[in-house]
Amino acid sequence: MHMDSSRQPKRVNPKWEAKGSQSESKAPCRKDAYARLLSQHRSSTFTKFLEQYAKESSLPKEDNGPTRLLQAQSDKMSIPQGKRDLMPNHLSDSSDFSPSSSKDKGDDSSLSMYMVKLSIQNAQNDNEKNPGVSEKHRKAQRRDTATSQDGDIESGEELSSSDPNDSKRQQRQRKKNKDTSKENLSKDSSHFAENAQSKANVTELEHEETRNKKNPSKQMEEGKQKALTSKCSGDSHDFNKVQKPTDKNKNKGGRGSRKQVFEPYMTAEEVSRGLQRGQFIQGQLRINPKKYHDAFILSPDDTRDIFLDGIIARNRALNGDIVVVQILPQEQWKVVKSDCEGISEAEAHKKNLIQTAQKKIVQADHLENTFTPQSTSEVFQMTAKVVYIVEKKHSRAVTGSLKFLPDKPFAMFSPVDHRVPRINIPLSDCPEDFISRPDDYTNTLFICRITNCPADSNFAEGRLAKTLGQAGEIEPETEGILIEYDVDFSEFSDKVIDCLPKNLPWNIPPEELAKRKDLRKECIFTIDPATARDLDDALSCKQLPDGNYELGVHIADVSYFVEEGNDLDQIASRRATTVYLVQKVIPMLPRLLCEELCSLNPLADRLTFSVIWKITPEGKILNEWFGRSVIRSCVQLSYDHAQSMIEAPEKKFSAQELPPVDPEHDIDVIHQAVLNLHSVAKKLRAQRLSGGALRLDQLKLSFQLDKETMMPQGCYIYEYKDSNKLVEEFMLLANIATAHHIYKCFPKLALLRRHPPPKTKKVEELQELCDELGLDIDISSAGALNKSLLSILGKDQYSIARKEVLTHMCSRTMQMAVYFCAGVFEEEKLFKHYALNVPLYTHFTSPIRRYADILVHRLLASSLNCGPNLALSTEEIKKQASRCNDKKTASKRVQELSSELFFGVFVKDCGPLDSEAMVMAVLDQSFDVLVLRYGVQKRIYCKSVTGLASFHHRKVRKQSELTLLWKPEDPQAPPFEQVISIFTLVEVQLKADSVPTKCSALLKRPNAIPH
Repeated sequence: MHMDSSRQPKRVNPKWEAKGSQSESKAPCRKDAYARLLSQHRSSTFTKFLEQYAKESSLPKEDNGPTRLLQAQSDKMSIPQGKRDLMPNHLSDSSDFSPSSSKDKGDDSSLSMYMVKLSIQNAQNDNEKNPGVSEKHRKAQRRDTATSQDGDIESGEELSSSDPNDSKRQQRQRKKNKDTSKENLSKDSSHFAENAQSKANVTELEHEETRNKKNPSKQMEEGKQKALTSKCSGDSHDFNKVQKPTDKNKNKGGRGSRKQVFEPYMTAEEVSRGLQRGQFIQGQLRINPKKYHDAFILSPDDTRDIFLDGIIARNRALNGDIVVVQILPQEQWKVVKSDCEGISEAEAHKKNLIQTAQKKIVQADHLENTFTPQSTSEVFQMTAKVVYIVEKKHSRAVTGSLKFLPDKPFAMFSPVDHRVPRINIPLSDCPEDFISRPDDYTNTLFICRITNCPADSNFAEGRLAKTLGQAGEIEPETEGILIEYDVDFSEFSDKVIDCLPKNLPWNIPPEELAKRKDLRKECIFTIDPATARDLDDALSCKQLPDGNYELGVHIADVSYFVEEGNDLDQIASRRATTVYLVQKVIPMLPRLLCEELCSLNPLADRLTFSVIWKITPEGKILNEWFGRSVIRSCVQLSYDHAQSMIEAPEKKFSAQELPPVDPEHDIDVIHQAVLNLHSVAKKLRAQRLSGGALRLDQLKLSFQLDKETMMPQGCYIYEYKDSNKLVEEFMLLANIATAHHIYKCFPKLALLRRHPPPKTKKVEELQELCDELGLDIDISSAGALNKSLLSILGKDQYSIARKEVLTHMCSRTMQMAVYFCAGVFEEEKLFKHYALNVPLYTHFTSPIRRYADILVHRLLASSLNCGPNLALSTEEIKKQASRCNDKKTASKRVQELSSELFFGVFVKDCGPLDSEAMVMAVLDQSFDVLVLRYGVQKRIYCKSVTGLASFHHRKVRKQSELTLLWKPEDPQAPPFEQVISIFTLVEVQLKADSVPTKCSALLKRPNAIPH
């Protein structure tokens, strides 16, 4: 907290100075005896005596004069630094924490800690005894200031309950406040003097300590400033700009009298000026789902992410929001690594904060001081706080459960996603019998929408939107996921349906046929998953007399049916993507289009956009053609059908082995076309990878569902086969060709897709990890990484598992690919797609399920003079690209959550499931594993492992390692060890959690020989 520089401490009374000098010789003796006395007496009588003594010792001797406690502090602060270190202590219990006295800090701190604790207790007792303060008001105050260690918010009712867990939370909270007090002696003493004079200031101290418990260095600095200015100037406090709104409300009733929990947001004008000057940073907030106290935004200088510590720093922003942050002073930055053997990250952080606290006291006369690491091997991470929310990307809709609070006009809503704060819901929104029968709704899942996040409460405010059903059931859980991620799954409106063709069955108008290239006689077919119903793309491959191929990619012409600007176009642009769940699909377009009129179904005339190349057998492109066309697919092949053709090139397939085939096309011709496509695709793939492309295939879980109940009956790892690679290769080729074409024609309007390279810091960390693990992996470029992954790993089971773990590690360093408008960037080097290693890329091949592809089709039609000019500006395309990015990210997350949901249900119904797993990361008290049989990642906590006698964490070079000591099954045998490090193979068992639809991995006892 910065104080007004115009306020200076008043001059010291010479009489008091003399008194202080006389007591110098007795100070050390008094300190030790007093601390010893405090440690032995805790009676209420002694407490009252201490309080009275504190009051008397801090009362002013003259009107408006400073107290002895503050006087000694002021004298000390006014002395130059060089002389101050030589100055003896006037106050043996509190004010000095310089290096000259730090060796006795254990003795020094005991009295100060007791005084602070005593003052807080007195304030609480006084509040309880005050007849003008109701029980309800006291609970509200507790609720506003209570924050648990993991960043979650606790209600007043929970804190005051007799639940053992709540008691433990309070103990942890008291321990944390005690530790903070030890590190902040100067602040504690000055506050104690103030609290002895005014009990209102004691309450202020309690609030401030709760707010600053995560930032001890900041707390000390603020305490020091208060000691120097607040009392000596005759004013109680001098708040900075951020805190002024709280002062204005202090004399108001109701909520206005409550303490500010969050800082008010800055104005748009202040934020704009700060961004222009480089004082603030804008970015998207990411909250760690496993450790939701931690949040991050990307650093603009391509270094380590910026860290936001706790809910206060996030300032009511939710995951995904675009925020503006202010970087905190360097002494509050986070220690993320230390070279100390066996010291964990948390311990290194604590050690650094203590060192910084000592340094701040020594240099208290310098308001600005340069902060440097204690050694060159220590690494610090910038920390920040949110000062403004630019865009609320989070839907503010959450699923969760209701809790009844007696004597409250609201119920407590607890979100399933712990990254979202708890929410107060009006009782009028709750079910009619909720008040009388709250236990009936313990396992009921609700949807709540956040309406307000007040600055004076840890809790949000919201309204109950819907009752979903029983928690743990697939349909209610699925609906909750869709609503949380703002997926529109409602039926299409009548206005949208009116935009579709009316006369069914629909036929292509003759005038439209005349405008297009007629390919209905060609051997064209689709290759898709067996369950696919929206067939976007088809392929053709005809051998020419000169030995080359005429190879075509034919894409559904959705833009013909979706007219720019009408109601159908608007809903498609808002949805932006089709969302694929395990058991169903949420389409972007009405089913009449995506499953009928646009879908390239076999034996039906369909409108398409085609790219046709003349290509050599070696994959060299001789020429290409773009245009609107009409096709008639001769057969709908699945990936399995195409794969069987690839694996049996000499086989004669019968009609019974394939889906219905157009009689005009021979099965052998289709088979040969598939073989030719496969041959060319392999050449193109080899060229692409040798040219520097990267492919990171991660394990993907698929499910077998009961056709009637749609419940999971089995699950398996999806196998990526040659038939998948065949289709992928030609889709990439078409997308690259289209990107070059539309950018050439519309350099300012082209909607392209870029993939930024990974952050330098993450690449360096991964390279360092690989070097320490003895892996010869080159991460300098996408191509180098791909070659390394292919060359160093063998084909045995251990090597295959290690490759999967490495693939996950590499994927974590990657940034997301994004859509963008070409006119936004001035430098073409920013257009590059890192993984594909191509200068230009876009999406053209899936317009049924991606709105970006529809825009690309419109640009392509305009460039070929076979469609109207695009009516959108650069800015409008930029906004649409942003929406497509958001919806694609949400769709991906929804798909992952759907898979997790079904897997949790499967484990509950069919588990426990045993599998081999490989360690991916090691932490202080836990480790992450990749469960190889199912491709899921799980965290195993050592404290929950059955049969462990103990565990020990240490650092081997810079990598964490856990040593687990197992209790022997034979009581006569000694315990045996299991070492857990990256790439360790372990046996795990997956079991259903007490939380519905969730499952945990339990470490199984190794088959080790005791030693």
